[in-house]
Amino acid sequence: MLTLEHIAKSYGEKVLFEEINVFIEKNDRIGLIGVNGTGKSTLLKVIAGIETPDEGNIDHPKAYQIEYLNQNPQFDQAISILHYVFSGDAIIMQVLRDYEQALVQLEHDPANEVHQKRLLDIQQLMDKHDAWEASTVAKTILTKMGIIDFSQHITSLSGGQQKRVAIAKALIQPADLLILDEPTNHLDNDTIIWLEKHLTTYPGALLLVTHDRYFLNHVTNTIFELDHGALYKYEGNYKVFLEKKVEREELELRLQQKHDNTLRRELAWLQRGARARSTKQRARIERIDTLKEKSFHIDNDNVDIQVGSQRLGKQVIELRSVSKTIANKPLIRQLDQLITPGDRIGIIGPNGAGKTTLLELIAGRMTPDTGTVLTGETVKIGYYTQGEEDLNDDMRIIEYIKKVAEVIETKDGTIITAEQMLERFLFSRAKQWSYIGQLSGGEKRRLYLLKILMQEPNVLLLDEPTNDLDIQTLSILEEYIEYFPGVVLTVSHDRYFLDQVVDVLLIFDGNGGIDHMYGNYSDYSNHRAEKEITISEKNTSKKQEQQPKAKTKLSYHEQKEWDTIEDDITQLEEKITALEIEITEQGSDIEKVQVLYEEQQKLEETLEEKMERWEELSLLIESFQ
Repeated sequence: MLTLEHIAKSYGEKVLFEEINVFIEKNDRIGLIGVNGTGKSTLLKVIAGIETPDEGNIDHPKAYQIEYLNQNPQFDQAISILHYVFSGDAIIMQVLRDYEQALVQLEHDPANEVHQKRLLDIQQLMDKHDAWEASTVAKTILTKMGIIDFSQHITSLSGGQQKRVAIAKALIQPADLLILDEPTNHLDNDTIIWLEKHLTTYPGALLLVTHDRYFLNHVTNTIFELDHGALYKYEGNYKVFLEKKVEREELELRLQQKHDNTLRRELAWLQRGARARSTKQRARIERIDTLKEKSFHIDNDNVDIQVGSQRLGKQVIELRSVSKTIANKPLIRQLDQLITPGDRIGIIGPNGAGKTTLLELIAGRMTPDTGTVLTGETVKIGYYTQGEEDLNDDMRIIEYIKKVAEVIETKDGTIITAEQMLERFLFSRAKQWSYIGQLSGGEKRRLYLLKILMQEPNVLLLDEPTNDLDIQTLSILEEYIEYFPGVVLTVSHDRYFLDQVVDVLLIFDGNGGIDHMYGNYSDYSNHRAEKEITISEKNTSKKQEQQPKAKTKLSYHEQKEWDTIEDDITQLEEKITALEIEITEQGSDIEKVQVLYEEQQKLEETLEEKMERWEELSLLIESFQ
């Protein structure tokens, strides 16, 4: 068990959390959620021992092992993938590293006897520590993560591939507690589903931060919510959390109303100048001061992002026979796609298949190799990219937004100022004058999203919008898209998000082909599962057709054989008995005895064959019955 007592952490004047008391047991599967900037990642680092708390204690057994996956892992050394995955202080990891190194040495110099002996010695250590299975598991996990060449250097991989390798390392390290910060970022849908299933069998405890609500629902059995510096615990998965949070907020609201009524009565008493002994009067004043200091955390930070959009004509975007190849890899082949007003299109497929490239073509940032992208005259594109926006850390939040627009008009004609919009995005008036460099990564993404929407686009391109945004912001973004009068195209691996916002899917196969399907992600998943069942049934049917049909009776020749086989056996037994008598009567006539003995042997062989055949036929007859 790991225990946290009275944990507090601040950065400057900003209090992230205080009085955190938690214990984590062996089989816990904990999801940590909260609005960006509340300190989720910091709390994970404190538990992992990477940062120290300002106050409080963390206690666990001496041999307790914690494995931590950073949201953005850093790789400084030019080492191979396997060398990185097998890094760690555990003996089994040291043995695996030595084994992989010995293999490389022997490959470069196969005749070297020293290398040969070293490999044999390490193989014995692999046997001693049961490391073979760990090696197989590591390579299987890497393969599932889309990493095939284990000899590559980490520094040669893309950011997404490096994150996958880091996940693989975290999964195979011996640990009592595995901490994962946004593990689903940069993973495609199939890999997320595999990781989801894999974590359900993880032998230790899990603590993770993720925006993926389906992932939370399927993996966790406890939810921690970090809210206004306090930690709330809910027994159950994400669905149960939503139900229980409503109950908590209703209770908080009732307590606040009771508190306000009491404070109002106490103030009225003093204002009337009611007679009381001076000591009692002082006690009342102190009581009022205490009541004023009391605060309640009611979750009313709804991100209202329903802003206007410019008028969109009938002609939006049309792709005619569009093809695109990058680095000799065909990403899009002869795509014909008509995008019409009101479309809600989701784009899915493996990493590197060309999903972002399609958005780049539509946005006009790339040109197709062949074909044409036609854009309507009234189209105004708002493009939310994965991480291209480089926010100036020295700029104030309010200045960043006012560069786009100082006021904006909602679809009902209401004028909203930049300050009001920032408040709707959870940036208080006081915080708006903070520098962008003081924001967390998630808060910066929320600010960037606000900038895109304040441009009043009528075609919204979203490239992995769920990465780094908290669940609350995602929920309101989904509501915004529901009422958005324009067109939305989104690349996303978030199954829940896709279910909420799209009704058409473009499915990349990774070889330049793109399928078109009406429905959301669950519809696609169900369709694929039904297709796999149909294929399986067809294969089973073919196998059954290839096999001979089961017999229901003996054939004519078998029946004829069965009718006489017992008589044949009896006759053979009688002949063998007669030969035995005759052999005895021959006495010393060796030549005659030899001839009779050979005849007896042949009859016995024939009898044995007849007996075996009788058994076969009798079993066959029993099967018919």
